[in-house]
Amino acid sequence: MSLKEASMSILDRLFHREGISEKSAPGSEQVSDAIERIARLSPQLRLAERYQERLAPAVRASLDYVGALVDDMPPAREASASAWTTDPYIQIFFATPEDVPRALSHSTEVRAHFAANPLANEAFAVLGMAMTERLTIGVQQHGSAARTDVQRTTVNFSDHRARVCASTEPALREEIVRHVMDQLVLAGLERIGAEALRRDELEKERALLKTRLALLQRQGSGMSAVLGAQPSSGLVELARLQAQMEENDAELARLGLATEAIDRRLETIADVLNSPAEHLHVLKRELRLDRMNVIVENGPARESTTIELRLASVPETAGAMRAFALVQFARSDLLPAPSMVDEARKFLI
Repeated sequence: MSLKEASMSILDRLFHREGISEKSAPGSEQVSDAIERIARLSPQLRLAERYQERLAPAVRASLDYVGALVDDMPPAREASASAWTTDPYIQIFFATPEDVPRALSHSTEVRAHFAANPLANEAFAVLGMAMTERLTIGVQQHGSAARTDVQRTTVNFSDHRARVCASTEPALREEIVRHVMDQLVLAGLERIGAEALRRDELEKERALLKTRLALLQRQGSGMSAVLGAQPSSGLVELARLQAQMEENDAELARLGLATEAIDRRLETIADVLNSPAEHLHVLKRELRLDRMNVIVENGPARESTTIELRLASVPETAGAMRAFALVQFARSDLLPAPSMVDEARKFLI
């Protein structure tokens, strides 16, 4: 069974969230700020007539949807060596207690956050991790007998990254909303780029078809030319080219004229913002794991822990999913910079 099939999507449930939040209400500061961020990502939108007014409904729709996703995230967990012994999630995410401060201290963004906020005793961050499942053969006890050919699935977490930070958990959640909204705009810009490329291809194809059509219309050779008759093969080819021209014209019309590119850009981004569920893939997945991170299908509950993971797709990795969690990291656990250099050297040797 695939990861997608084995996971429970939270998107459908969020679609039925009633009402809209005060933050995303018409004319709200959050909507205005979001539109300004969109305009910074795509400055040409400022040239469109009434661009703020036209974008506002779509921005409100996305803010409500993304806000529901973020509100649904569990509270931040303490990420520390001491928490490793008491929090099953931290224990599952990291192999040893020492790995916790080491991973967070390696984050350039975490270190920059503490440098920019000298009075801050802690930082809140989104911890992202690669999650891999590996099928192995192990031993399982059945009464007094032991089977040595039992298939087991081990879950491992690696490539720990913390790139989005804030001073408080509410501020972190707001920052997540802004980053996700940016991702939706990037999805719109990607679609615009694809349409522009397709338009160029269609216009080149149209020019070639027109040239070919003109040649066929003037075609004449042998007795057909003497008698003024059109060769039957030419008539068939002429009809085929005319049909292709009509299809080409219809496709060009769908993409819009180049002179309408600015309005089309705004409409495309608005379309993406109006359907965020088509571009955001956040899943919940429940796993029952033992202390070795082996998935437990059957067995005593005391020997395993049930956790609920959040997973999201990463656009740059063709739909690969990464686990993520909100964490709280203390300045006192931040490793000194020289230690970080020593750690880096270990990986180069």
